[in-house]
Amino acid sequence: MPIAKVNGVDVEFENGMTVLQVAELAGEEIPRFCYHERLSIAGNCRMCLVEVKPGPPKPQASCALPAAEGQEIITNSPMVKKAREGVMEFLLINHPLDCPICDQGGECDLQDQSIGYGRDATRYDENKRAVEEKYMGPLIKTVMTRCIQCTRCVRFITEVAGVSEIGLISRGEDVEITTYLDSAVMSELSANVIDLCPVGALTSKPYAFNARPWELTKTESVDVMDALGSAIRIDARGPAVLRVLPRTNDAVNEEWISDKTRYACDGLSRQRLDRPMIRVKGKLQPASWSEAFALVAARIMAAKLERIGAIAGDLQDAESMKATLDLFRSLGVANLDCRQDGVKLGAGPRESWLFNSTLAGIDEADALMIIGANPRLEAPVLNARIRRRWLSGKLLVGVIGERADLGYDYNYLGAGPDAIGQFVKQGAISKQKPAFLIGQGALGRDDGAAVLKLIGEAAKALGVVREGWNGWNVLHTAAARVGGLDMGFIPGQDGLCARDMTAKGALDVLFLLGVDELDLGKTDAFVVYLGTHGDAGAHRADVILPGADYTEKPGLYVNTEGRVQRGERAVFPKGEAKEDWTILRALSEHLGAKLPYDTLDQLRGKLFADHPTFGQIDFAPGSIPAALDLAKLGAKGKVGDAPFASPIKAFHLTNPIARASVTMAECAALTAGLKHAAE
Repeated sequence: MPIAKVNGVDVEFENGMTVLQVAELAGEEIPRFCYHERLSIAGNCRMCLVEVKPGPPKPQASCALPAAEGQEIITNSPMVKKAREGVMEFLLINHPLDCPICDQGGECDLQDQSIGYGRDATRYDENKRAVEEKYMGPLIKTVMTRCIQCTRCVRFITEVAGVSEIGLISRGEDVEITTYLDSAVMSELSANVIDLCPVGALTSKPYAFNARPWELTKTESVDVMDALGSAIRIDARGPAVLRVLPRTNDAVNEEWISDKTRYACDGLSRQRLDRPMIRVKGKLQPASWSEAFALVAARIMAAKLERIGAIAGDLQDAESMKATLDLFRSLGVANLDCRQDGVKLGAGPRESWLFNSTLAGIDEADALMIIGANPRLEAPVLNARIRRRWLSGKLLVGVIGERADLGYDYNYLGAGPDAIGQFVKQGAISKQKPAFLIGQGALGRDDGAAVLKLIGEAAKALGVVREGWNGWNVLHTAAARVGGLDMGFIPGQDGLCARDMTAKGALDVLFLLGVDELDLGKTDAFVVYLGTHGDAGAHRADVILPGADYTEKPGLYVNTEGRVQRGERAVFPKGEAKEDWTILRALSEHLGAKLPYDTLDQLRGKLFADHPTFGQIDFAPGSIPAALDLAKLGAKGKVGDAPFASPIKAFHLTNPIARASVTMAECAALTAGLKHAAE
């Protein structure tokens, strides 16, 4: 490996690294505004100046200068110090002195670097330039007079998000960052530009003037808005969650999150269920916990076992599903299901419902077939990873299903199952690491089991699973789905699936654990709803047991690749609401079937003992490729000719938290309006 000197210290580095990267390997801090590790190099701000020998006797931009063998890099010479002070002086010529009212205050790179690397006075007394504000939609607030033209936002939207909606116009003193045609930024990842902006030019519109960073309690957790399990930080003040920010996790979300993950948090405090309720003469009335438990226990004990059912929702933690499973199985109930959408998974080996290449493994794939999925809506962060691999020129993409704008080019092969057979007939894929990305739109149909078998046979014929590589990838849309399948939350012998349980006359008692995506209008069962929001499940319920949302309880979640992740409590449940597993533990005593755990640690101990995979925290099983007999997946049956359709129709309104969010409602209305105008 080549060696360079950084302030007199020898440093080994890899070919292709820049001077800035080599300096940071040596532990030297290099100030920067425009440079970002995940974006292309622009060299706009010139704040990263260093002295390099051999070379011209002047400061050079380290972010754009390739490192070379034998270089001597000096980051702290008088020349470098004076140059950085001059650059900072130029940057502050037009920057307004409005830090007291700027939401970036306390988290501002410009503030920090002006203190660390700037002068204590300016030599300019000209009038400051002012720039008109720009409209970027309901999420991004602009104060463009603060902008220093680093172009991070432009590069992110163009390169990562894949939509050219922000750009740089004019020249010289008149340069401005703006959206084209003054339209809203419509990418599902748009608000990441707020984190990227090193000044207060782009800030969060819903969060504006709500709090200062030092007022907030910061809790590291995981996201439940999709099945990726993005690493997030929940910032709360008192009982209220004020914002959600991304944490860096290169294996899952890198440092990006979707707009829904970031902004649905205002729905956490709206339309909340905060006390037990019982339906009396057609109307829900407040009740005590003991009254609610007594009524539920009486109805369950009066019903026959085959007339009782329980369904788990999409946002549930593993502990609540385990408690539900243990309780109803101890009673002898076989009607259990965690698959609201009717997906035909859960009967085969664990690898049959996982994203086996791992999310990071997409960076190694050289061919990707997307079947019945729209990753831009179902997993925007994953879609950005696919786009990056495609931009490298090393990924061939095909699509069977909806023809949608994914942000990258693909070969469209057809709309439905017929296209799978036609594709196989064309012959084997001449690639080393081919992968299938199978969406719920292909597996959630009535013929889902037959479609699964068809896709499995196609994957086997094309060598998707081979020595050292498993490209069988199922993309889930629900944060709770893999955890439920892992613990066997599926119908027992002769048990009914979720859709059959909600049919008229099917059951006498139906227990809903956060279920809001099913059509409950036909069921005439006695419905018990344990959940958080006044959504579909609560509207149909005869008894409501108020639970805790994902920010109000510690819990384990398993993402689409099988990675077990730990969520933490940031605030306490609202009103009389309790953590879900404690409600089920109390209910079990009224039913005479007391659950064998009194604390969360005891519950987790039983979970780990019964299902050891839950004890493998932050381990992605696909990192060690496993064999999978694709020919045994699914079941034989007639495959319909209906086209595949993604289950996500409105990206911003996919769960009760998002539907309660005012911000998500604004985004959904804007998206629907633009879609209608385009049609």
